[in-house]
Amino acid sequence: MWKIVKTLFLIFIGGIAVWLLFEVITFPSISALRADNPTTTSFIENRLQEAAAEGREPRKFMLWTPIEQISPNLQRAVIAGEDARFFEHNGFDWEAIQKAWDEAVKEGEREAKAEGDFDPNSWIPTMPSFKRGASTITQQLAKNLFLSEDRNFLRKGREAVYTYFLERNLSKKRILEIYLNVIEWGDGVYGAEAAARTYFNKSASNLTRDEAAFLAAMVPSPLNVFNPQKNRKRVVRRQRVLMKYMNSVKLAY
Repeated sequence: MWKIVKTLFLIFIGGIAVWLLFEVITFPSISALRADNPTTTSFIENRLQEAAAEGREPRKFMLWTPIEQISPNLQRAVIAGEDARFFEHNGFDWEAIQKAWDEAVKEGEREAKAEGDFDPNSWIPTMPSFKRGASTITQQLAKNLFLSEDRNFLRKGREAVYTYFLERNLSKKRILEIYLNVIEWGDGVYGAEAAARTYFNKSASNLTRDEAAFLAAMVPSPLNVFNPQKNRKRVVRRQRVLMKYMNSVKLAY
């Protein structure tokens, strides 16, 4: 019996060692991003593959633009909408994560009560989806650059590690610059310059407050929930909210 247990233990340890070796070998060169501008991301490649699989023509409109040529209006608006404490945290906004958890608990309680299955002494909340402002810009960038859309603890673990090393190796200015150049702003539209030209026929450097807030309003879901062609009223409502707060954001880099 002891031999079997010992063998299983060694197999388990060997499996962990192989997995760790794989993680080390495939770990991205994050420090290279200090000087190298990414021409694509894992997220973009997934979108291109999805289009091809569905028989649609893959589209990719992306024009790298230095952050000095991206309107401060857009920088402030995006930070206001996605990560108001961007310049204050080290990659993880624990207050926002706690808030997301609390909201998930309340939502679970509401659902349980609505279904007549709520016992405050035994009810256990499910894990939150972390969709409501819990992910920082650095976390979003880590996921965009390196990870798939799978939702599991292994992917969340990798996201946390990549986030840590992004913050450790890159300045806040560089993180924001890469983020603004790779995020999705519509079907095949990636980055601030492509978005500015697509929606306003101008350079990202010339975006007004209204235009910047409009683009920033789209960021959470540019293909669906905040797609101006499908739900323009929603985009405009979020635009108004962002315009109230964006001027309070100071670009501290």
